[in-house]
Amino acid sequence: MIDAPEPESQMPSTAGHIDQTVPPLRHIARALVFDPQDRLLLIAYEAERPLDPAEPEVRTFWFMPGGGLEPGETHEQACRRELGEEIGVHDAEIGPQVASCDGPFFLFPTPRDARERYFVVRLPDDRVDTSRLAETEDSKVLGTRWWTLGELERTGERIEPAGLVGLAKRIVGDDPPASPVNLSWHRARA
Repeated sequence: MIDAPEPESQMPSTAGHIDQTVPPLRHIARALVFDPQDRLLLIAYEAERPLDPAEPEVRTFWFMPGGGLEPGETHEQACRRELGEEIGVHDAEIGPQVASCDGPFFLFPTPRDARERYFVVRLPDDRVDTSRLAETEDSKVLGTRWWTLGELERTGERIEPAGLVGLAKRIVGDDPPASPVNLSWHRARA
């Protein structure tokens, strides 16, 4: 059984600041959502903290749809619920788990020790309804975009997690991993 995430009120803190050394554990399900043209849907967020201390004004990062598990949910159930809430797709077939990403993540307002599981979802068209997206998120949502693989390879934008673009290329190229691969969070640029 998966432990439910700790309520934010139980997060360790000191003097009103979140202690980033021990963020609460949070189990999360996300989807690599592809349309028929093999474009990947990503959501742009404004990070709570600079992505790179050398460039404090740069705070935009792109992430897959998804979110935390509710008590009693499987990762697949949470993924389906989150797709309904965030992109208005309530009946998506949740494909195989293709990756995971575990570890502390500090770009959202509430840091977390994330235990993320990533699933493939293929939609019959590119129609999504993101009208409720901002109200379901604790971070500022800047927008959504369908990305081609070429655009993802060439972009200077921050795509989380590291390795997501390569994984998307494998899936589109009909070479999905036989078992889930481990991805990791980007680190600040030196």
